[in-house]
Amino acid sequence: MKLATFSVGQETLVGAVEGEQLVVIDVPSMRALFELGHPVQHEAERRKTARRVPLADVRLRAPIIPKKIFHTAGNYAEHAQEGSRANWVAEIRPWIMFFQNPDAIIGPDDPIIYPEHLTRELDYELEFCAVIGKPGKHLSVDEAGDYIGGYLIFNDITARDIQRREMQSRNFVFSKSIDSFCPFGPWIVTADEIPDPYNLDLELTVNGEKRQISNTSHMSVTLPQIVSKFSPAGYSAGGIVTTGTVSGVAAFSADPQAWYLKPGDRIEAKVQGIGVLRNRVIGWKEAYGVDAPPWQGF
Repeated sequence: MKLATFSVGQETLVGAVEGEQLVVIDVPSMRALFELGHPVQHEAERRKTARRVPLADVRLRAPIIPKKIFHTAGNYAEHAQEGSRANWVAEIRPWIMFFQNPDAIIGPDDPIIYPEHLTRELDYELEFCAVIGKPGKHLSVDEAGDYIGGYLIFNDITARDIQRREMQSRNFVFSKSIDSFCPFGPWIVTADEIPDPYNLDLELTVNGEKRQISNTSHMSVTLPQIVSKFSPAGYSAGGIVTTGTVSGVAAFSADPQAWYLKPGDRIEAKVQGIGVLRNRVIGWKEAYGVDAPPWQGF
């Protein structure tokens, strides 16, 4: 089942995608739906209403606003290898984790706002993510798989010049947590729809040019291992666990300045079995109607 949060008129609703329509589900929010029970598709089916809305008539929103985002990294060796070749400021090792900023979340077709006074090196990172289906903590690897309720796409927007400074102290959060830097979407696909999450094609394009091409089979760890590893922090229903990016980021390319994102760029992040997350990069003036503040870069 594909579960979406969407706006039609003045309403924001939750629905199940069925063909070219959305079937409205009687819940106040996606997180509330996940909190009702696991597997989430059973509650969604039970709470479907007779109301249907054409998909073409709605604006998709970020599928869910979780309490916590467990942002993990270093799970694809290919990304670590390209970082090493580019002589990145720090080694990219497995089991990196930090909490991401839910206030930075945007949805499909929402603009990524380029903070021109903070960064000159805006980058993309395609990621496949799990959505936690029920509360839990201190989970074994054998238990952890049952806590995955669904999947969605994340484009981990990163200010590399800020991150470079942060990583000198082995800490990077602000470079990835600025407003609009967390596009999620286009919807949540429930776990039963993806029986094998380890053979999904991944692709990210900028203005139609392929930048990142990989497959989830390249992960060096499994989803249950990731979920188990960080479970001592405690999961809530609807929490998001990211799985790290693949090779092909701008910062580690042969010509980073040519590949860094710029206002006007259109990004498509694709994961097989889920769909396409599309976002456009816009400048500060287009977003707010005024010039960007004076340079405050790191």
